[in-house]
Amino acid sequence: MDFTVLAKGIALAGCAIGAGCALISGIGPGIGEGNAVAKALEAIGRQPECKGDVTSTMLLGCAIAETTGIYGFVTGLLLIFVAPNMFMGMLG
Repeated sequence: MDFTVLAKGIALAGCAIGAGCALISGIGPGIGEGNAVAKALEAIGRQPECKGDVTSTMLLGCAIAETTGIYGFVTGLLLIFVAPNMFMGMLG
């Protein structure tokens, strides 16, 4: 029996499952940034004179929070397009 076909199938399935889990990481930054914007708007509504400080701090925080989603996206792309070719090369 040829186990290389089974090994290739398991490797591809692992890449697909890992990519799906990595791409789910985009949910967290979306929720976090939505909460940050909501709180910033609430703060600006309470004290309109601090609009510049609140806005700049919120934008910096949103940019930092977005990096986690980008890392997950890049990891998912690598698992979809790069890793399967590497595994197939190793398995023969």
